[in-house]
Amino acid sequence: MSTSVRASPLAPAPVLANHQTFLALDYGLKRTGVAVGNRMLRSATPQGTIAAEGDARFVQVQKRIAEWQPDALVVGVPFHPDGAAHENTVRAQKFARQLRGRFGLSVYEVDERYSTTEALQAGARDADAAAACIILEQFLRSLP
Repeated sequence: MSTSVRASPLAPAPVLANHQTFLALDYGLKRTGVAVGNRMLRSATPQGTIAAEGDARFVQVQKRIAEWQPDALVVGVPFHPDGAAHENTVRAQKFARQLRGRFGLSVYEVDERYSTTEALQAGARDADAAAACIILEQFLRSLP
């Protein structure tokens, strides 16, 4: 499992020290997994998955941001096993840019290869939210 973290949309930028609370999103065409976590505990908790598309998805993301007041967002970006980009890579990166533009928060991208597979193997009831939790915990472990 890779732990590549980079700021979106530009490549590597350090995570600001004042960023303590994070909301993670595992983007999918129909569903977006959600998790919340913080830097101090380096742990994440899955939240209910957003089952919405287009603008309706952003309305639901806004509700989560209002509820959790994160300092920054984390978006899982999938890649092929060899690290090559594919259609969903581009979609997730676009989603990250849209989040940044709409909500004015820093958005960090995390290589999320195998997060959903790992969530399913662990027996998660909500694989999308569990994958978002895995993504966020990878991100939190990468912080100094």
